[in-house]
Amino acid sequence: MFALTSNMTYFLCTSRMDMRKGIYSLYQYVKTEMQRNPLSGEVYLFFGRHRDTIKILHWEQGGFVLYVKKLERGTFEVPRINSLSGSYEMKWSTFVLIMEGVSIGSATYRKRFTLPNH
Repeated sequence: MFALTSNMTYFLCTSRMDMRKGIYSLYQYVKTEMQRNPLSGEVYLFFGRHRDTIKILHWEQGGFVLYVKKLERGTFEVPRINSLSGSYEMKWSTFVLIMEGVSIGSATYRKRFTLPNH
């Protein structure tokens, strides 16, 4: 079943991506430019130049799933990151805020208990 959950690891591509690219081009980009294993089950996020489109690449048992969301109005907010690294690991909560259109800069996280190494 297609699903993205909080148990997955999310990586944001730091370069603007040509939204005409399909699964295999994004796969190659993850492998060569981001230096990650696309078959690991991690989730990879790609934004277009205008930030009104996002593509999400994810390997599930048996094959790749490519999610695409194109906004009719507005843009996605992209976190500020070091573009030299090639990718940025983000939290599930940040991913949800981006998808829901909440401003990341004004969102504040309240303190919560977490176990070490989580």
